[in-house]
Amino acid sequence: MSRRREASVGLAIGALAILLALTAPGFFARGNLVDIFLGNLPVLVAALGTLLVILTGEIDISIGSVFAVCGVAAGVCADAGLPMLVSAGAALVCGLLAGAANGAFVAYLELPSIVVTLASMVAVRDALRWTTQGAWVQNLPATFQWFGLRQEQFPIVAFAIAAALAAALAWGLRNVGAGRAIYATGSDVDAARLAGLDTRAVKFAVFAAGGALTGLAALLNAVRFNQIPSNAGLGLELKVIAAVVVGGAAIQGGRGSVGGAVLGVMLLAFIGPALVFLGINAYWERAIQGVVILAAVMADAIPRPRAAAVQPVAQA
Repeated sequence: MSRRREASVGLAIGALAILLALTAPGFFARGNLVDIFLGNLPVLVAALGTLLVILTGEIDISIGSVFAVCGVAAGVCADAGLPMLVSAGAALVCGLLAGAANGAFVAYLELPSIVVTLASMVAVRDALRWTTQGAWVQNLPATFQWFGLRQEQFPIVAFAIAAALAAALAWGLRNVGAGRAIYATGSDVDAARLAGLDTRAVKFAVFAAGGALTGLAALLNAVRFNQIPSNAGLGLELKVIAAVVVGGAAIQGGRGSVGGAVLGVMLLAFIGPALVFLGINAYWERAIQGVVILAAVMADAIPRPRAAAVQPVAQA
């Protein structure tokens, strides 16, 4: 099922690319593709963290709020004149701690993840708003923007980071015991526990890792600008969950892949700019994304035919 979904999304991307090549070749201008990549790079990195959570059968809707906090934390450190390494560490640590807090409530207190992360989403966002009074972090130093590189160099570094992260995660999920434990926990938590897996530790770990990746996503977004808004990340959780589900991950857990998540991000990222180049009202973007998501969920609900059992024929 996951492979078929990945193939379907890949075909949809290919069909859209052919349509744009025939009707709006300007879409493939280098500058436009770089803008699309940089604009959706945070979505991709956060989606990889969300994939880990969904594979265990849980959900995290606090991503947008954690994303905002991590970005502001990095910006405050940079504004204080601290080294880039400290600013990056602040974003990652804030995300890690937020994810670990969610994971502790879900894994060890066995509270529903939708309830825990909903509370986190509201509490973290309101706490940030109260702390900053809505003010943005402004006038960031040049050593922070673009990681201190030239603007044209940053896309290469960003692509290398994203590619290395996706490749490492894909390899780990397939070849490392901890990765297989994630799939086992999402497929059947009781069976995984009886097999000797510490499913609570697995769930705690994926929430913590997802938080850290959200922090990295916030950092990659923050360095693109000379100011960081305190209301960043609004709606981010919907984008990343949609991308992961469209890419073939089962919302019930136990099925999904890094490649599928990447394809899901690509498809949803292309829809908005494609509408602009095709001369279609951009307001249709959300509607089309909704249809794509609904189609992906409906595909999961359709029962798959089972192969007929072959009975051995007794020999006379």
